[in-house]
Amino acid sequence: MAIGQKYHVSLNDEGKWQVKGEKAGKALKLFSTQKEAIAYAKSVAGNQEGNVVIHKTDGKIRKQDYSKK
Repeated sequence: MAIGQKYHVSLNDEGKWQVKGEKAGKALKLFSTQKEAIAYAKSVAGNQEGNVVIHKTDGKIRKQDYSKK
């Protein structure tokens, strides 16, 4: 089974939470809260059998969600 893309939830330079594909140059969408960004990333990743990597405010990885289908 092929693994889908990784989606990263991280804080950008303007203080917004972004959802970004692993090799993407631009964010898919920006959010005011990390909670909203995580929910969006999970829905996008779930549709594509991908997974979500959640970063802390300092950029370090907080959690990697490897969803099982």
